[in-house]
Amino acid sequence: MVNQLKFVLAVVMAVLTALTAQIKFNISIVPYTMQNFAVVLSGLLLGPLYGFISQLIYIGMIAIGIPAGAGFKGGLGILTGPTAGYILTFPVAAAICGYFRKLFWKEGQRAEKMVVWAGSAVAFIPVYLVGFYVFYMFATRVSGYMSWSESAAALFGFSGLSPALTVFIASVVIFVPQDFFIDHVLAIAAFSYVYQMLKERGIEI
Repeated sequence: MVNQLKFVLAVVMAVLTALTAQIKFNISIVPYTMQNFAVVLSGLLLGPLYGFISQLIYIGMIAIGIPAGAGFKGGLGILTGPTAGYILTFPVAAAICGYFRKLFWKEGQRAEKMVVWAGSAVAFIPVYLVGFYVFYMFATRVSGYMSWSESAAALFGFSGLSPALTVFIASVVIFVPQDFFIDHVLAIAAFSYVYQMLKERGIEI
């Protein structure tokens, strides 16, 4: 049976994911967005199933042409392009975050938050692996993507490496600190606030 409240919240979280995709800033040539915040938060708020659904809705928004991708872009080209691997695995990441919250979050104590934070790191392993693989496939065929990867890796002091390692650094490694120590921490803090607020009102999520 469909939980109507959670389905509505899933739509809200899909919209939030679209909005956070537009919060973008660059460190030299390296772009960052705040999407991980929304993906993690959707899993924590909605649990495995509806967290998964929220990100499917987000993908559906892009597929039908709504400019929900980074840079206000939409259409099937986004879902078949060099960054498609990340987007297409957002539902998996949200579901795993939901499972960790369901298993380990009881009262919102510090130790529980740390375990859920570690779980959010585990949740994004599929995102990074599939994202890297798809981007690498493009980089081996389009010289511009490989050039970008070499420049991005060199910016952080990595040069003279194999193409695969260079792309991995450029498409995964340099994003990890911001993702885990900013986006994921903010998502857990936001969930903790909402959880306590609802708990005080006798509402279970």
